[in-house]
Amino acid sequence: MSLFRTKSIEQSIADTAEPEHELKKNLGVFDLILFGVGVCVGAGIFVLTGHAAATNAGPAIALSFLIAGVACALAALCYAEFASTVPVAGSAYTFTYATLGELLAWIIGWDLILEFTVGAAALATSFSQYLAVVLEGTWFEIPAAIGTVEDGFVNLPAGLLILGLTFVVIGGIKLSSRLNQLITGLKVLVVLAVVVVGAFFVKISNWIPFVPPAEAPAGDAGGSALHQPIVQGIFGLEPSVFGLGGVVAAAAMVFFAFIGFDVVATTAEETRNPQRDLPRGILGALAIVTVLYMAVSLVITGMQNYRDIDPEDGAPLATAFDGVGLPIMGDLIAIGACIGLIVVAMILFMGQTRVAFAMARDGLLPKSLAKTHPRFRTPYRITLIAGVIIALLAAFVPLSTLAELVNIGTLAAFVLVSIGVIVLRRTRPDLPRAFEVPWVPVVPILSAVICLYLMLNLTLETWIRFLVWLAIGVVVYFLYSRRHSRLGIQERETAARRD
Repeated sequence: MSLFRTKSIEQSIADTAEPEHELKKNLGVFDLILFGVGVCVGAGIFVLTGHAAATNAGPAIALSFLIAGVACALAALCYAEFASTVPVAGSAYTFTYATLGELLAWIIGWDLILEFTVGAAALATSFSQYLAVVLEGTWFEIPAAIGTVEDGFVNLPAGLLILGLTFVVIGGIKLSSRLNQLITGLKVLVVLAVVVVGAFFVKISNWIPFVPPAEAPAGDAGGSALHQPIVQGIFGLEPSVFGLGGVVAAAAMVFFAFIGFDVVATTAEETRNPQRDLPRGILGALAIVTVLYMAVSLVITGMQNYRDIDPEDGAPLATAFDGVGLPIMGDLIAIGACIGLIVVAMILFMGQTRVAFAMARDGLLPKSLAKTHPRFRTPYRITLIAGVIIALLAAFVPLSTLAELVNIGTLAAFVLVSIGVIVLRRTRPDLPRAFEVPWVPVVPILSAVICLYLMLNLTLETWIRFLVWLAIGVVVYFLYSRRHSRLGIQERETAARRD
């Protein structure tokens, strides 16, 4: 039963006051909303929109974003209740520890480490792609040998970006917030310019048919089970793209664009009034980015036929404006995306350090990693280690591989958080809740079911990688974390005194 021991809410909150593990409270609701918007408006809108439209959904990519947004909204309600009830760093890891037990908390924490680590690396890779577009034809053009893994041997700009952000994240949450506010403001202006200017070049004929008829996938995608959504194998469906199935598969793909809102929950311990501001920050950010995503996806598929979009194009929005004779807009988008992706990588990186910090404070990772900087009050040791690892991933792993790993990890976290809300309502009905999920258990169950179905629309290859990562995590837990668990040590000491 020790595998399912839970850490009390009161103990989790008490741990935040320990001097050597204390984080600085600097964030308000405006900071939280901008963190959510800042991290969401990134590769999903600037890179994955064109890829998902060309390969899976056509103009109906707007519906894919809506489906993903609804799934996130249901999960966001669950996150908001937890974050306002348990204002502690760690997000889904901390929530799971309080409801479903230590082993599942470890698994979801291990999963979140994968999500944020790989996510930060993926966004750094996207930054490098847009930087190449910006510098193309200038004296500072990046040679392919050091600008991309696909055509060279290292993605140097991506790796250097992460190393630079390492020192920003160590420098404090307020420094990160100010940088995010500045860059997010510029980024949102660029997105609004895309929508307003692009609307003048939309051709209604490009939206017909809005949901393209299903068809067999081309090339190896149709012949290899590894590259097909596992839902097709489970229900015996013929491999296909487009149609309603393609719209749902695209929703699972573009889910990558929404992962930012759960990063807001990882900053709970650094928020001045978490009970009031966290629900507003999470739900406010999600509403804003869903509207922006749908508007941009309608513009890009209206400006050019989805069949003409190159799925391998690293800068599809810029290319769309080049195609209608507005290279100036293409340059503006490339510059805005290049700058904007910096803060996306930074916020995901920051989320990773907060989850690992919470796990280290609980003894599931080495306790030395939970020590905070005496001046900046940030977990600087884990930040330095994570910075090096993420930089290596960004420099040597392609974007497409990274993005799908992030999606499945995020969806798994959402499923457990949704279940956790139901469990905590039953086990601790006495807890004060500044925000409550409506219609429990209906909303959490819907959230879990939709997220699980989206997981089934990811490829078998992605599932295999994910399960291998979880298997490694289970081995680490039994070899190290279970014996060093702070909660476990307390239980053993109590039992020894009783004997």
